[in-house]
Amino acid sequence: MDQERETQSPTDERTRIDAVDIMRIMEAIPHRYPFLLIDRMVDVELGESAVGVKNVSANEPFFQGHFPARPVMPGVLIIEAMAQTAATLVVLTLGPAFQGKLVYFMTIENAKFRRPVVPGDQLKIHVAKERQRANVWKFRGVARVEGVSVAEATFSAMIMD
Repeated sequence: MDQERETQSPTDERTRIDAVDIMRIMEAIPHRYPFLLIDRMVDVELGESAVGVKNVSANEPFFQGHFPARPVMPGVLIIEAMAQTAATLVVLTLGPAFQGKLVYFMTIENAKFRRPVVPGDQLKIHVAKERQRANVWKFRGVARVEGVSVAEATFSAMIMD
């Protein structure tokens, strides 16, 4: 099982977490199956960026209707996976005082879908903070399969009780 590991470079004051397992993700955000769309996170730089990982399985409930003869992960769920990765990053960054708070979408801009995501793909969701003011965070997200961009968007979210 993955362990949450923090490292801090003597020359870099930003804290990095190598991996965050599913249990820690579920402590940070309220999403649960079937709507929890990330399985783990890697390469987390608190306050800056992270990579969410989603192992796309043929058993995902959305494949029953989208599309049964040729299953494709809905683009809106890829964007939601970006938001869940960003929300987990925000809560990990802000610490225990922010656990239990919700992170709500405010905007989604410039969403582009490059190619379908299908069962068997491993989706890597790269999110990077563009800016943060008070309780509003803006991110750029790029989802990749085998290093190839499948979707991208810029989005903002607000932390609320």
